[in-house]
Amino acid sequence: MIKMLVLSHYYRELYQRLQNLSRGSKSVEDHHKKIKIFMIRDNVVEDREVTIARFLNGLNRKITNMIELQNYIELKDMAHMATKIERQLKKKEQHTSRR
Repeated sequence: MIKMLVLSHYYRELYQRLQNLSRGSKSVEDHHKKIKIFMIRDNVVEDREVTIARFLNGLNRKITNMIELQNYIELKDMAHMATKIERQLKKKEQHTSRR
């Protein structure tokens, strides 16, 4: 009984930490790696759509809006496109700030 309570508490804590992952000032690529590492390290198995939603939730709103216009099945493809969008937005910011 105690073992079940400890396991239940442990897994609930893992999912809460995973749920609270956000990109912050990290790059999209680092955000994607952080999610993957966390899930592998803690042996988290969840539905692909939940993981994709978690990834999107951690992105900056501009990137999320652009990504949501596309149709993706795999997280790795979505992460690749988000990285491209991030680079484009940075270039646009740099170009605008030079004016």
